[in-house]
Amino acid sequence: MPHTVRSLSAQLRGLGVVPGDVVLMHSSLRSLGFVAGGPHAVAQALLDAVGPEGTLVVPTHTPENCDPAGWRNPPVPEAWWPVIREQAPGFDPARTPSRWMGVLAETIRTWPGALRSDHPWLSFAALGSQAPTITGAHALDDALGERSPLGAVYRLDGKVLLLGCGHDSNTSLHLAEWRQESPPRGPRGASMRQPDGSSRWTTWIDVLERGGDFELLGADFEAAVGLSVGPVGSATARLMSQRALVDFATDWLATHRSTG
Repeated sequence: MPHTVRSLSAQLRGLGVVPGDVVLMHSSLRSLGFVAGGPHAVAQALLDAVGPEGTLVVPTHTPENCDPAGWRNPPVPEAWWPVIREQAPGFDPARTPSRWMGVLAETIRTWPGALRSDHPWLSFAALGSQAPTITGAHALDDALGERSPLGAVYRLDGKVLLLGCGHDSNTSLHLAEWRQESPPRGPRGASMRQPDGSSRWTTWIDVLERGGDFELLGADFEAAVGLSVGPVGSATARLMSQRALVDFATDWLATHRSTG
């Protein structure tokens, strides 16, 4: 039988999502199998599960809006870099689509009432009662740190939902990177839309994020702390406390990862 809004919502509740929750979700829509109504139905099931007092948060990153000097997949000729920096449309929270975040994240981003943070590279969108708090402040030079939506979710004691994907997609682990004593930092750049509609290339310094060890970190977290695992649609879903995850990851990274 096809999965439906009602069946998905019931499975999310069975996993541990309760009304009023703040849930930061990462997802693979394909892993859910056939859903009557497609991504619209999945989004509705998630909203039904958290209820009108809850909040759903998704990453709406724009990784193509970064310095072309660092592009590797694929790289572009150095002669192109000034043109890209000068001519790329500036990031606009209302207009710029996310990329590589999945169709479900885009569905939430464009849902009526959704709010989006204004970071030109690592934005998040939120829908629900805590959306203004989560998206209202996003420091340019603290993209995944305390002054970001990740920090806001932590302060609100939110949950992380991995819907058919692994810890390599678990953005909250980056908050633990930002919390290290002396994380490596480097230059960043992006095009930003100005009030008059023009674009301006902007540069800043921030933590250099990594993620190659996140699957191992996540496996150690599951073994040491635990989380809720169960089916949602045809996918395997994981639900965890973001605070417990980030606290564990902060200690784990300090022990297992070199800062060089």
